[in-house]
Amino acid sequence: MERSLRNVLVVSFGFLLLFTAYGGLQSLQSSLHSEEGLGVTALGSLYGGALLSSTCLPPLLIKKFGCKWTIVLSMCCYVAFSLGNFYASWYTLIPTSIVLGLGAAPLWSAQCTYLTIMGNTQAEKVGTVGRDVVNQYFGIFFLIFQSSGVWGNLISSLVFGQTPTQEAIPEEQLLSCGASDCLMATASTNSTQRPSQTLIYTLLGIYTGSGVLAVLLVAVFLEPTKDAQQKDKGEKKLPFWFTLLSTFRLLRDKRLRLLVLLPVYSGFEQAFLTGDYTRSYTTCALGIQFVGYVMICFSATNALCSLLYGRLSQHTGRIALYALGAVTHLSCSIALLLWRPDPRQLAVFFVFSGLWGVADAVWQTQNNVLYGVLFEKDKEAAFANYRLWEALGFTVAFGYSKFLCVSTKLYILLGVLSLAMVAYGTVEHLEAQSLARSAAAEQKQPAKEAVMETAM
Repeated sequence: MERSLRNVLVVSFGFLLLFTAYGGLQSLQSSLHSEEGLGVTALGSLYGGALLSSTCLPPLLIKKFGCKWTIVLSMCCYVAFSLGNFYASWYTLIPTSIVLGLGAAPLWSAQCTYLTIMGNTQAEKVGTVGRDVVNQYFGIFFLIFQSSGVWGNLISSLVFGQTPTQEAIPEEQLLSCGASDCLMATASTNSTQRPSQTLIYTLLGIYTGSGVLAVLLVAVFLEPTKDAQQKDKGEKKLPFWFTLLSTFRLLRDKRLRLLVLLPVYSGFEQAFLTGDYTRSYTTCALGIQFVGYVMICFSATNALCSLLYGRLSQHTGRIALYALGAVTHLSCSIALLLWRPDPRQLAVFFVFSGLWGVADAVWQTQNNVLYGVLFEKDKEAAFANYRLWEALGFTVAFGYSKFLCVSTKLYILLGVLSLAMVAYGTVEHLEAQSLARSAAAEQKQPAKEAVMETAM
């Protein structure tokens, strides 16, 4: 097996183990810790920490420790969050959520930078186009990574399913589910009854062990990339403040300013799925024991589509995939506004989560590739920007989660997605113009040289 692919697989399986734990916990936060909105507040604090770290930490840590050890250190922050859930309170869950958030941006920026370097290195070795290999590597990564949602949610469903709730959901509760949920009814019901503490400890023990294995796998088997060290040898060492502000300096690029809505929307739609769809649709109408199964459907379609898009983009181009993602999420958001959740329509809950995964796979794979290709010379700062704006989307979405009706949140999703697609289309137009000018300049150059030779 080629060296670059082996390293990609090590990163991928490390993230698989880590997010098997975190993904399962994230899906359950709003349902498991519903008292006074603790779960949603923890998620908001988490992405607030990610927002803070995105402003400066990724370029600094990657430059100081390299991609490998930045990933290892950041993974430890995720393990701390699992430990904080053992005794979930405002004094344990909020601090560990912030710690996780601080590690999130460096983790993802290092991962994106590492995969981009591996893809370009392999492309140079075999003499092919760099963006095609990078696209394939991101497709492989997200296939393995997104399957973590399957395993994490399957574990939670099997553990909590040992004492399932069999009582019928009252008709009055169903009337306040879905888009009609304005968080007016906060009383505990049988469908949202908290599992026993023994089952919770069992689940948390499994998740913590999975996170520790992820740290060990990457620390032992992942090869450090020499990209940063090679760059330092040929360039003058930059001052601390220059590196610190590199994330913001890149915003001078018009293309990046136009693209910020893509990661913002990515944060909004993921926050809606994990915070609102799991609580206001699934838990409200079916019970907490179904959350894991519904999220498995999302993760499975997301994983399969991630691999598919990585290969398909070579033939269709990224514009067609972005169009697919936009149409799918627009259709789902409109349908969720109109649909009233009913336990007798069990399959519909899975259809929505599956379609959400089809579209989310577009944002997760193509957004990362787009940033890596457009800002190849400033990969660390570009991916830090991506995580900064995605974290902002998460933070804002979880911040207003306790105050707005679900229907209002869906209208916000529709508006942000529409604006993001218009801005993305503008960037593609600018890129097409730039390529056309470059091609014209290349054609003129040989003509000028021919004229000069004739004159001589």
